[in-house]
Amino acid sequence: MNLETLLNKIESYNPTADLALIRKAYFFAELAHAGQYRDSGDPYIEHPLGIASILADLELDVTTIAGGLLHDVVEDTQVTLAEIEEQFGKEIATIVDGVTKLSRIEYKSKEEQQVENLRKMFFAMAEDIRVILIKLADRLHNMRTLRFLTEDRQREISRETLDVFAPLAHRLGMSKIKAELEDIAFRYLEPEKYYELVEKVAKKRAEREEYIKSVIAHLREKLGEVGIEGEIQGRAKHLYSIYKKMVEQEKDFSEIYDLMAIRVIVDNVKDCYGALGIIHTMWKPVPGRFKDYVAMPKINMYQSLHTTVIGPGGEPLEIQIRTWEMHRTSEYGIAAHWRYKEGTTD
Repeated sequence: MNLETLLNKIESYNPTADLALIRKAYFFAELAHAGQYRDSGDPYIEHPLGIASILADLELDVTTIAGGLLHDVVEDTQVTLAEIEEQFGKEIATIVDGVTKLSRIEYKSKEEQQVENLRKMFFAMAEDIRVILIKLADRLHNMRTLRFLTEDRQREISRETLDVFAPLAHRLGMSKIKAELEDIAFRYLEPEKYYELVEKVAKKRAEREEYIKSVIAHLREKLGEVGIEGEIQGRAKHLYSIYKKMVEQEKDFSEIYDLMAIRVIVDNVKDCYGALGIIHTMWKPVPGRFKDYVAMPKINMYQSLHTTVIGPGGEPLEIQIRTWEMHRTSEYGIAAHWRYKEGTTD
């Protein structure tokens, strides 16, 4: 990742973005962090740049991305908050100040109540939700580069990630970031179990691939007959969620059927229920497994219809049905909402 790649990424989803602000923030941070290096040996600027790239993947506004580039400047260099405000304005200075304050919270106690208090403290301290989005991007980039730390630090940071940051991402509805945080933490905390599961999942997925392909083709044909257009995807469950299910339900890997699920993405809510009706006429639904999160969204804004049916060959098959808007919210949570609200002002 370099500055030009970042600018191109931002421009791809926001053609009118103020790229001059991003350039200014980048060069300011690069100068402030001059002579500082990461444990990997890379110049320190690689870290803020990595964070900015994650924020751009979430298609966030330039103010948030500039805040990401500058997030460590007050904490780790001689630059003051007053200088940030003078150079970049009050809004970005407030975001940087929020991230700096969150960075000073100690993660000592591992008791559940303390961990819960910690999550609440994050929300209370971060008056602007963009502060938490930067903090999550910060943690994700640190997890991606964890291999350069000692084993003890790897385990400590991974434990903290599972206790505090993955649940934060979940609470904000950011399933994509939550899944990556959990899978990386799992790899460092339980390496043997992780790699054993990787092997088993790869083998079983290869076996299941043809089955899922034929199910998708059959479903696409039936939906087409009634004029419902949409995209049907085979969706792989992430590793930590499979491991958690095995532990919590005391199941052997051979008893886990839902490694792959089907996701149907349609244009509107009417088609969600239409597709559900078709699916339930094709395959028998499993009693008690239907959930309507479209009519009653989860607290983190997640919406979808969930059903489990007895698919071809008598195997249980999980199916999610949602609109494109619901899909964006499911993947990016509060960030999708923020981007939507701010999209017209950049």
